[in-house]
Amino acid sequence: MVQSPAPRVGAYLAEVPDDRKVVLARLRELCRAELDGFTEVMAYGVPAHQRDGGAEIAFAGQKQYISFCLLRGDVRDAFAERLAGQDMGKSCLRFRKASSVDLGLVRDLLRATAAASGPVAQ
Repeated sequence: MVQSPAPRVGAYLAEVPDDRKVVLARLRELCRAELDGFTEVMAYGVPAHQRDGGAEIAFAGQKQYISFCLLRGDVRDAFAERLAGQDMGKSCLRFRKASSVDLGLVRDLLRATAAASGPVAQ
């Protein structure tokens, strides 16, 4: 599932395969708990969290992996050492199995994102 026509995150989660549903719901819970002042939206067919009209976090159940997108370059730079051993593209962590999602790392990234200010520089 690259993009979904679902209008809301709850509807998105209802349509993902069962083997990924639990971890994607947990990612949503973490985002809601840690991203105070952010708005949960569907953006480009995936769940995202915006602040001041710009997305800073997104996640999705892709065909071959679960992605967690960290759109703040400043936070990625601050976590460079911890992210170095991860399967990561320009801004998205890729977890090949639902059981491999590092929720501790995700929580730390969310907290750093919430504490960051200024424009999102990718």
